[in-house]
Amino acid sequence: MKKVSVLLCGLTVALLTAGCGEMPDLTQEETDLIAEYAAGILLKYDKDQVNRLVDIPIVEEAEEELKPEETEEEQTEPEDEESTAVVDVSQDEETEPTVSSVEQYYGVPNVMITYTGYEVADSYPPSTEEEDLVFSMDASAGKQLLVLKFNAQNLSGEDQNLNMLGYGARFRVSVNGESSKGALATMLVNDMQTYNDVIPAGAAVELVSIVEIPQGTNVGSIDMILRGGEQDATLRLQ
Repeated sequence: MKKVSVLLCGLTVALLTAGCGEMPDLTQEETDLIAEYAAGILLKYDKDQVNRLVDIPIVEEAEEELKPEETEEEQTEPEDEESTAVVDVSQDEETEPTVSSVEQYYGVPNVMITYTGYEVADSYPPSTEEEDLVFSMDASAGKQLLVLKFNAQNLSGEDQNLNMLGYGARFRVSVNGESSKGALATMLVNDMQTYNDVIPAGAAVELVSIVEIPQGTNVGSIDMILRGGEQDATLRLQ
């Protein structure tokens, strides 16, 4: 290696001292050695050139390695929560199905139960001087009794037993669209929730269902919610 350096130095001096004279004849090997030596000198004293030739590809390769790869989740644009929102209607409050009559809901055979009207009173039944009542009830303070009246008619030609207690009959009443209230449990023999007696052939009996309402209520619409079957149902009385 030392001999090559000396030879290159000599050749270079010869070139420099030749001035404007003729270029000395060189073999191809000598020409290649001089070019290689000159390139080495340039690279040695030009640090910027070295950096550009060597460092830039290394930096670019390093940047490629350090660049985080996009995952499938990152490539997928986030969905608009509002546009993809799923409305769970199963949590909405279900309204009870409607029925046309009490006997339809409870499956009572041979008896037709018809709503005939109502009365509002402070006590029920109304007391008379001629009659000694076995049971009567008074409204709570600030309340009145809403007495709903029904006609239960035996449609058959034979005596018919009507056992509403056996059907598990329970009622709730909504007045003017307000929240429903449970019908009062009474000891009245004709309370429709607990009635259990025989209706003679072709005859009819009056049944009642009672609920308390605020005193002075102007009664408009009345809905009765029938319970005790597989599913509650609403009967629109008026």
